[in-house]
Amino acid sequence: MKKDFLAELTVASRQRAKRLAKEFDKFQALIGESVAAPGLRLSTDGFDLIAEYKLRSPTLGKLARATGDMDRQLSAYAKGGAAMISVLTEPDHFDGSMLHLSAAARLMTQADIPVMRKDFLVDPLQLYEARAAGAAGVLLIIRILDDPALENMLDCAAELGLFVLAEAFDRSDLKRLAEVTATRENQQILAGVNCRDLSTLGLRPERFFELAPFLPPRLPAVAESGIGNSADLSSLADAGYRLALIGGALMKHARPADFLSACLAAGRKRPAGMAGGG
Repeated sequence: MKKDFLAELTVASRQRAKRLAKEFDKFQALIGESVAAPGLRLSTDGFDLIAEYKLRSPTLGKLARATGDMDRQLSAYAKGGAAMISVLTEPDHFDGSMLHLSAAARLMTQADIPVMRKDFLVDPLQLYEARAAGAAGVLLIIRILDDPALENMLDCAAELGLFVLAEAFDRSDLKRLAEVTATRENQQILAGVNCRDLSTLGLRPERFFELAPFLPPRLPAVAESGIGNSADLSSLADAGYRLALIGGALMKHARPADFLSACLAAGRKRPAGMAGGG
């Protein structure tokens, strides 16, 4: 039987979540003492980028650019014009850590850029953990949450003031997302499409375009995974995606700020020299 990567990581996440119950009071205290994290603000240019920080990829292995200085990498993301920073916190397959999230949140607060926790989140306690670490948002994978659990996680995110990137893999996921968000007009939710099947780790870039007609029209859409060069961005913007998340290619790039600027220029249909660097 083939290993189901998504199922394996979901089980591991549930086990980690069980150990958080004793930390709840600490999370509440940290949240009460903290200043508000920078909020997600989309630009008026019609297209934005989410820059990801991760030390390892199950498909790419250890990422060459990840062994350097984290502050330098994230500062390059800010210089290149990232609207948001995504930080992998999953420890077993991505070498992630909550320390990475809190460090990124501290640094990016100075740049007024929000930081999102990306993990296989299954329990509201993990949202408290994220908020206590300084996160402004979280990734929720629709497939690993049944309807009551998804509602509960969205309610908790709203209570904590966290924006949500809700990740879909197929039309069924998008249909569920449209239904569960129909009455959440005041909650900041992004609709993500991941072209990597996290059960098999196979990549299908055509999924972006197959699912584009079924994206919930009210939610800004995010293209996730498989984006290797700036040429990919123009067609994604044409298909209706408002943002794109770039991870492995960005971590491995020798000049991440320049790469981000070129990707922004492509998504915004500008000559590369006119890309913003804020």
